[in-house]
Amino acid sequence: MAVATSLIPGLDDIVKRGDPRRRGEIARAIAQLFFQGAEKLRPELIDLFDNLLIDLVPHAELASRIDLAERFSRLNNAPPHLVNQLARENEIMVAGPVLRRSPVLDDVALVEIARLKGQGHLLAMTERPALSAVVTDVLVERGDRDVVRRAAANAGAVFSPSSYSELIKRAAQDGVLTLKIGQRNDLSGENLKRLLDGTLDVIRRRLSTVVNPARQAEIKRAMSAMEEAARPPGPRRDFSAAQRTVLTLHREGHLGESALLGFAKANKSEESIAALSAMSGVRLQVLDRLIGGDRYDPLLILGRVLNLGWPTVRALILLWYGSNRTPADADIEAARLNFTRLMPTTAERVVNFWRNRQTI
Repeated sequence: MAVATSLIPGLDDIVKRGDPRRRGEIARAIAQLFFQGAEKLRPELIDLFDNLLIDLVPHAELASRIDLAERFSRLNNAPPHLVNQLARENEIMVAGPVLRRSPVLDDVALVEIARLKGQGHLLAMTERPALSAVVTDVLVERGDRDVVRRAAANAGAVFSPSSYSELIKRAAQDGVLTLKIGQRNDLSGENLKRLLDGTLDVIRRRLSTVVNPARQAEIKRAMSAMEEAARPPGPRRDFSAAQRTVLTLHREGHLGESALLGFAKANKSEESIAALSAMSGVRLQVLDRLIGGDRYDPLLILGRVLNLGWPTVRALILLWYGSNRTPADADIEAARLNFTRLMPTTAERVVNFWRNRQTI
């Protein structure tokens, strides 16, 4: 301590027995000496400053501690024990700067602090330029929504397989987190599928607009694979002939309600769906899956958007039932009433949603 005590008379006595305010003043004075020659200080002098400041800085007023934390956080050779002490302060305005950027803090210290301190300390850590997997494991385990979102948005963060799984699990209930994860360069193809599988279509569409072209292509491939896997087992219907028929009608200017009614009455399911696809702008595979469900509501919606008459919609519903089932008159009447009451604006919103699914 001889060097420092020769610069500040009575320092040794102040460190040991000085009143708190005097200790705070001395802390600022010693720190200023450190900053003036920080680049040239030898390790033994850094240790000396460290031993002095660690006892003095806690007694400085809040504004001084904040200023010291900011300045020390930017130094590669800041006194290590002092930096660790500052990082553990309950006052986040003091701990925050060193947690965000100090290169002196190692993973052992960060993990310990992340396990003991509150969400403010964890949130500050998420802003570090690099985060190892041992640190992000704790952030994902203990972090609240904001902490996890920030960590996922940090390009310098590394996540273990288990933490990635937890992120994707939490993203199922958090659209913002889904967007953050979806833009990460280290997101694997398998994790992308899991991410998309657990989120809403509206979030998928949003994600496709904010990622780079390569990721857009990955999303499109993943969605296609998911749609294919979701189809029921058994032979796939071949629409090629039906599409050629519909295309010919379109070229000749005869594709309309009359042709659609003819297909439905003739029990031509593939041609009916192909015609509805061409007339509505909804992709054939999407429409086939919708109409192939356990409700005929999509036919009512399409009929309203295409301004079809009830006879045509009725014929499509009968086609949906199939030759082996005969609906009761009351069921047909209920369908007619539902079709009549369906607002065109509501139907248009639903069909636009179906159309947008094919842009992912």
